[in-house]
Amino acid sequence: MEEVNQTTVTEFSLDGLTKNPELQLPLFLIFLGVYLVTVVGNLGMIILIKFSSQLHTPMYYLLSSLSFIDCCQSTVITPKMLVNFVTEKDVISYPECMAQFYFFGAFATAECHMLAVMAYDRYVAISNPLLYSVTMSYQVCLWMVAGVYAIGFLSAMVPAFFMMRLLFCKANIIKHYFCDLFPLLELSCSSTFINEVLILSLGSFDILIPAMTILSSYIFIIVSILHIQSTVGRFKAFSTCGSHILAVALFFGSTAFMYLQPSSVSSLGQSKLSSVFYTIIVPMLNPMIYSLRNKDVKIALKKLIQKVSFYSTKNDFH
Repeated sequence: MEEVNQTTVTEFSLDGLTKNPELQLPLFLIFLGVYLVTVVGNLGMIILIKFSSQLHTPMYYLLSSLSFIDCCQSTVITPKMLVNFVTEKDVISYPECMAQFYFFGAFATAECHMLAVMAYDRYVAISNPLLYSVTMSYQVCLWMVAGVYAIGFLSAMVPAFFMMRLLFCKANIIKHYFCDLFPLLELSCSSTFINEVLILSLGSFDILIPAMTILSSYIFIIVSILHIQSTVGRFKAFSTCGSHILAVALFFGSTAFMYLQPSSVSSLGQSKLSSVFYTIIVPMLNPMIYSLRNKDVKIALKKLIQKVSFYSTKNDFH
């Protein structure tokens, strides 16, 4: 009888996006640029909203929370990937891998629910504008954001706990650029049935329910917009919602493709491409989507730059 190696794995090797040596440096430079744009864009959005009084509204308070989630989500994944591009041995320890798995799950889940809360905010603003200040008061927004983070971190605990209960005694090469669900399950030498059932159940809750909330909100929004008599009013309402619809489509489309299917059906090659989209590209695009299509953000940015320039000039004179 063949003896099975039951040595517990203490570290993993990340397969990365490619093993082609000629592509390592170009990819490093590309993703370094993407990460810098992501951090600067999202932190810039948070600072702009914080110091611009005209942006102190529920919509922008929620947007600053989304920017924080995007910045954290990207930071959980990208720095380690950048290190792996320039090192020969792409090693990640077991505790680091489990931590990355947990925090990525927490922030990705939080983003799903934050996008749903933002859709609800737009629904209230357009469908019930007279009750908006009461329905979306500062206290309500605070509780909503707290709820989003609570759901994210609590929901991620369950798959992380059951992932840590698995025994890894096969090959330790993760066919991915980070410690994601299906590549880890592929390495386990114990039963992964509970893990797969859990992720499909939680995935349905954390992806489908927010997606249905967003869809329902926008059906009501469209009905309300069609009742607006003014053409200018209609255009403004559609413009306000357009950026959010684009961000939602990009994030939910790539996330659902990855997680709402059994691991036996999931292709790891396609998974890498889909994962790059929602872990790295979407967090970079969100600040651009919300700022380039938003007149209020452009005006606030212009005023903040003028204010900073005025104070720096005033200090130079002193």
